Amino acid sequence: MQGIYIGRQPIYDRDQNVFAYELLFRNSEKNYANIDDPDLATSQLIVNALTEFGLSNIIGDKLGFINLTRNFINGNLPLPAEQNRLVLEMLEDIELDDSILRGIQRLKKDNYTIALDDFIFHPHLAPLVEIADIIKIDLMALDEQQLKQHVDDLSKYPVKLLAEKVETQQEYQKCLDYGFEYFQGYFFCKPNVISGKQTPANRLALLNLLSKISDPEADVGQIETLIMQDVTLSFRLLRYINSSHYAMDNEISSIKHAIMLLGIETVRSITYLIVISSIDDKPFELFVTALIRAHMCELIAKELEQNEQAATFFMVGLFSVMDAVMDQPMDQVLTQLPITQSVTDALLNYQGSLGQALQASISYERGEWDELDASIVDADKISAIYLQALTWCKNFLDTLESLRAA
Repeated sequence: MQGIYIGRQPIYDRDQNVFAYELLFRNSEKNYANIDDPDLATSQLIVNALTEFGLSNIIGDKLGFINLTRNFINGNLPLPAEQNRLVLEMLEDIELDDSILRGIQRLKKDNYTIALDDFIFHPHLAPLVEIADIIKIDLMALDEQQLKQHVDDLSKYPVKLLAEKVETQQEYQKCLDYGFEYFQGYFFCKPNVISGKQTPANRLALLNLLSKISDPEADVGQIETLIMQDVTLSFRLLRYINSSHYAMDNEISSIKHAIMLLGIETVRSITYLIVISSIDDKPFELFVTALIRAHMCELIAKELEQNEQAATFFMVGLFSVMDAVMDQPMDQVLTQLPITQSVTDALLNYQGSLGQALQASISYERGEWDELDASIVDADKISAIYLQALTWCKNFLDTLESLRAA
């Protein structure tokens, strides 16, 4: 759909598993958020999600949160019969009156899950709270005392609390302690840096392997030797290359054969994916985020006609979460990797075409579409790039899972 941005933001449960995605919409005719008609925005979001893009392609088997305007709540505009897949959010700027209360009661009777967005509790809102299933609380809108008071007030009702704009591990832990059930924000992409904490041995081994594989001076023989030293990595890499994902005419029987046929950069990229996917003490969505960023950066490289550098763009996207993986500041992580200055500048300061591609990918991912730089990628193409990256990520993960299960 030309001129339409559609994105998603993960919502987590208490175990940091993805519970749902909030679906985001913007009209991209201009390079900033522009919703002149909220009803039209919601209508277009629903149509795009369910028809043009396919709801399953965007949220998989998770729930999808969508914002509702007054006309949807009052029944003046139709909603899809996807009660088991959608959570309907009543926006905070909708004034509660008898018609809204009746509308919410009707939607609840129709078996929709009801959420109240950016909720500030007042006693006159109690009838609404009694109907709702989930209440979203914006951490940035309340101070510490107000937050505690809200948790106490709402504990009297059979609702689940969702903390919005959780940006650090410390905020996540605080809300966890307060009894919140769900969490939305980018805390999972931030390192949990604790002074004196020892980095786990498995992550040190990971960083050591990535460091050696990333060495631009490493030749075919050295890369082959590095991969073959890890029997599990060698086995998984060959199985992946021989899977339907690559649809090779003849079976690739050795790492050297793979490098000669696919090229050293492609084998490096696949190795990065397999190595980082082996991390089991971080939220899985962190790996999903890295994959999507990596492929978006790779596709942007092609838009910029920098095909020969596509693998480097891919690496920048993938490595953009390494601080969270290692629980170290990014500058410290990068000193342990033999990467070029252009990659370092991209990861630390979003400099150069590599950094601009990464920044565009992150801005789109977070729904910060007013920060997209149209000189890097055409506004009408960035949404298609994002959706293509989602599909690619899903296919990669499906293939990886099937190989593990076999």
